[in-house]
Amino acid sequence: MSKLRRQLSAGITNNVETKNLEDIRKRTGNIYESIAIVGKRANQINISLKEELHNKLDEFASHTDSLEEIHENKEQIEISRAYERMPNPALLATQEFLEDKIYFRKEEDELFS
Repeated sequence: MSKLRRQLSAGITNNVETKNLEDIRKRTGNIYESIAIVGKRANQINISLKEELHNKLDEFASHTDSLEEIHENKEQIEISRAYERMPNPALLATQEFLEDKIYFRKEEDELFS
């Protein structure tokens, strides 16, 4: 298991659990800003996981253009299943947000500073 996947999925279940909206809102003062931050972080996580998965699967890729039957690679299937069992990137991002592990800043702060 890669370092990224271990860090991201440590202690987080695959099941969706309801979160207290007040806990999410109080981090920024606005529920919509909080959700936008979580969404952007979820996209970052998703992109990095996709890149990691494709890099691992490329190791098993056959680069021949023959018409031979494609054999199932058990290691490739196990890697894919491991990524499928991981929590959704939105769940990971929400957990990071609630634990104050996401750094964010408002544009207004930069404009008036």
